[in-house]
Amino acid sequence: MTDLLPTFGPWSLCALAVVVGTVIQRLSGAGFGMVAAPAMTLAAPDWVPGTILLVGLAVGAGALLGTRDAVVRSDLPPGFAGRTLGAVAAAFVAGAVVGTALLPIVVACVVLLAVVLSLAGLRVAITGRSLFGAGVAAGVMGTLTGIGAPPMAILYANVEARRSAATQNAFFGFGMAVSIAALALAGLIRAPHLLLAATLVPLVPVTLLAVRPLAARFERGAIRPWALGLAAASALVLLGRALLQAGSP
Repeated sequence: MTDLLPTFGPWSLCALAVVVGTVIQRLSGAGFGMVAAPAMTLAAPDWVPGTILLVGLAVGAGALLGTRDAVVRSDLPPGFAGRTLGAVAAAFVAGAVVGTALLPIVVACVVLLAVVLSLAGLRVAITGRSLFGAGVAAGVMGTLTGIGAPPMAILYANVEARRSAATQNAFFGFGMAVSIAALALAGLIRAPHLLLAATLVPLVPVTLLAVRPLAARFERGAIRPWALGLAAASALVLLGRALLQAGSP
């Protein structure tokens, strides 16, 4: 990585991805990484997943502020423990993926897997073990790609919408912080990631403020098909481009 910031065109696509991802995260409690990761990997591959995680921390914290009273606090300890373990494990393999031609393929495959899991209608009881297991999976996925929400989203799929979104946002914000720490210890958070994140983070509170009137009346299910469709389309474009580049002489 030689430049501190991407040029205006790629930066604009990153900014749009942050805005759309923030809206989806606030309204549903999941989805920022699924939307932002493929778009930002297409636009600025040298800046991911570090920038996604740094901006995601602000998204998670901001989305949680308005609904923190609805968080199911008893669910947090096992989920946090699993997320920490998963992030530490992922940090050991991140160096082999981050910054290579393999990363776009990994990101695209993780997004498509997340879409399939979201559509599968799986029902998993929320227990200490399932929270810990989902946390481990989220930690590995989130640290390597910036997409850590799907495992927790499966657990909370049938929980009342406000409690579901609030608790998932708590896991999301904590997970971003842990993944950032893991990548920083592995030497994979650098000045360009911090600088790009600094230019994108101001969009987060503006977006959260703008979407606030919708949050009280928006049906979580209404945004879900759009979010999954957008994530799948972005992932397919990313995967297609990555495979074409891999096949080029």
